[in-house]
Amino acid sequence: MITNAELATTAAEGSNHSGVSWAAIFAGAAAAAALSLILVLLGFGLGFSAVSPWAGEGASAKTLGVSAIVWLALTQIIASGMGGYIAGRLRVKWATVHGDEVYFRDTAHGFLAWAVATLVTATLVVGSVSGVVGGGVKAGATMASGAVTAASASAGAQASGNSDPFGYFVDTLFRDDRPAAVSDDAAHAQVTRVFARTVNNGGQLSTEDRAYLAQLVAQRTNLTPEQAQQRVDQVYGQARQAVEDAKVAAQKAADAAAKVAAYTSLWMFVALLCGAFFASLAATYGGRRRDAVVIIPATAYTTTAPIR
Repeated sequence: MITNAELATTAAEGSNHSGVSWAAIFAGAAAAAALSLILVLLGFGLGFSAVSPWAGEGASAKTLGVSAIVWLALTQIIASGMGGYIAGRLRVKWATVHGDEVYFRDTAHGFLAWAVATLVTATLVVGSVSGVVGGGVKAGATMASGAVTAASASAGAQASGNSDPFGYFVDTLFRDDRPAAVSDDAAHAQVTRVFARTVNNGGQLSTEDRAYLAQLVAQRTNLTPEQAQQRVDQVYGQARQAVEDAKVAAQKAADAAAKVAAYTSLWMFVALLCGAFFASLAATYGGRRRDAVVIIPATAYTTTAPIR
């Protein structure tokens, strides 16, 4: 029977020791990190198997997104719960500590095991996920910022391969009214530069540019000057509409990418929060199971029976 003096001596010795069992925490964190990696790789495999390059086959993007979120939450719950249970089950038994303090320490051990496992898996798994999300956001931002350039390229601004910012002014300097003064290739290049500069500036064709383009069209077609001007106005209006359509499409793509990144970040936060909760809860259960273990004295294994 333990006397009061022995109990006081044990309590005094226990007060000089840390209430953190780092060995149990690292053991639980290692188990949680390994299980997280396995489950994430399994999720990648299932996701890739559900994707098909053929139209109308395989899972949709929305289905894949919801499945990824659910799988991430399950991964956090399962892996964190296992790590917390191991940390609570393997920690040092506090025989002389009050039950409330034991409950708090078990919860803290589960939380610390989850924190260490999260820091470890962040470099292995979450880095790749954030790279994908960041790439989507960067792509959307690039599309939004380069909408005008892309639209001009589709209209033919980049087709000429001329990146000289002074090309338009040089063309203006050497403009000639003679029909044979400009070849067809040179005329196409000049029209391209005029359209690109005017569209990029977001304005209307100047009177001089409009008259010169109508002259080029009239020289190379059977249209009258009035018909040529109408064609110039019509084609330029189509070019501006193409630019506006490209800008709207780029803005929609950027907005969709931003929403995907925001939703992904929020659901990852929820999943990690669930992991922390279940790790702490499982650690308290593991700690209670640890305290319920009955230590069998070594004398119980001694026997006087002869060994056969």
